[in-house]
Amino acid sequence: MEQQQPIRYPVGVQNFDKIMEEGYLYADKTGLIYSLTHEYDYVFLSRPRRFGKSLLASTLRFYFEGRRDLFKGLEIEKLEKDWTRHPVIHLSLASIKERDVPAIKQQIANNLNRIENQFELESKNDITSGDRLMDIIISCHKKYEKKAVVIIDEYDAPLLNNLSGDNLSEVRDMMRALFAPLKDCLEHIRFVFITGITKFSQLSIFSELNNLENISMNPRYAAICGITQHELETQFSDGVDAMARQQECSRRQLLEKLKNYYNGYRFAKSGEAVYNPFSLIRALKDRDFNLYWFETGTPTFIIETMKRFNTRITDIESRDIDAQDFDTPTEGMTSAIPLIYQSGYITIKSYDRLTNSYTLGFPNNEVKVGFMRLLLATLANNNEYTPSQTMIRIIRPILADDIDGALKFLQRYLKSIPYQEGTRNSEGHYTALLYVIFTLTCDYVQSQVRTSDGRIDILLTTGRRNYLMELKLNGSAQQALEQIDSKDYPLAVTNDLPTLRVGINFSTETGTISEWIIKE
Repeated sequence: MEQQQPIRYPVGVQNFDKIMEEGYLYADKTGLIYSLTHEYDYVFLSRPRRFGKSLLASTLRFYFEGRRDLFKGLEIEKLEKDWTRHPVIHLSLASIKERDVPAIKQQIANNLNRIENQFELESKNDITSGDRLMDIIISCHKKYEKKAVVIIDEYDAPLLNNLSGDNLSEVRDMMRALFAPLKDCLEHIRFVFITGITKFSQLSIFSELNNLENISMNPRYAAICGITQHELETQFSDGVDAMARQQECSRRQLLEKLKNYYNGYRFAKSGEAVYNPFSLIRALKDRDFNLYWFETGTPTFIIETMKRFNTRITDIESRDIDAQDFDTPTEGMTSAIPLIYQSGYITIKSYDRLTNSYTLGFPNNEVKVGFMRLLLATLANNNEYTPSQTMIRIIRPILADDIDGALKFLQRYLKSIPYQEGTRNSEGHYTALLYVIFTLTCDYVQSQVRTSDGRIDILLTTGRRNYLMELKLNGSAQQALEQIDSKDYPLAVTNDLPTLRVGINFSTETGTISEWIIKE
């Protein structure tokens, strides 16, 4: 019997030619690519990091270079008849990490020099970067007698790395000057594709490019990055079966667990959710579950922005919001929500046509747990217990239905947190802390749950019972318990599990829980 070849997973491989030539798995997006390139001329796409933007840019490059050999067997092979070869100007700014303006200018100059060498054009270091890019576009059109294609990958990398610094305005002006020629080269350009994490600049950097089509929330192209459920179950089917055997579970059980861990990203009002491709492919390759997306690091600009806008975790989860308030240019933000959404930490959970509003929330368990660990380290700054240790010490009593034991540990844990100016006088701070900690231990935790007569501070469900928690600051546990009863909070619980009411009081003097009462 012929031995089956091992599956080649493209972990970290962003070059379309390498994937196709070396036999890596590829989720076929070429039908969408054909549609996109024949419907629009100038396209902008925002997606989170590690979501396949660079692979999409690479695929577009080889398509416009007429490399039909690379697309053999893919959907686009049946659609495209001409395979016209265009000069493709592929500019990636992903590697620009500097905050020093002269260093950024030099990196951009190096990229333009590389492109000039690629097309055997004269290097023009004595003119501005914008004029230089325009000269490249026009020269390519004349030299090859075909209109140029311009692909700009991770256009916002220099901006995001300077988001909290003093150089943001100067860097933004530099980017605007670089991309300004795109509006003056219409007759020389066949297609423009610009991608990045954020919507910096639809209103500033590219403001004069009025024919730039933003497809970031277009339902037709919602799955152009990411992996759909159908693609997972068909194109990655052998990998799913192999992982199910390793995990000693059925295929159906594994698919459900993969969905809970890595699916859930929605980028439009309608349409199916998609998987984070990086995390899903890593899981299939390792045949295991992990916080793969977070292993690659969390951008510091997320935490810095949350601090700048005093963002609490309870302001993020299950938030109802208008599109204008979360899909907005970064420089126009009045809260951290747009950056958190565009960076992929929260996503669209549902859309209400009657109110034209969206509900946002964490896409899946990987993001929720990873984000909570990150916030716990930020909120608590506890040198005695790591987030993992905290999770273990809390989850054991909760799984044993010992909420009293869990609260006893929390009392010690909070007491060990160093004093931070302004935190002890805020009930919201303690609510956020408990919400973060409980989320690390249970699959179902909600905060600020709306009822007909108020809001439940924390609703925790373990699978065997519910815990309705009301928090007070410098009050009493009895007062908290009375509020649960007077506002009929138990009526908001929709499952049939037994429910315990938990009144908790915090003390600003001690910085921890002073007392609690648990009642059926």
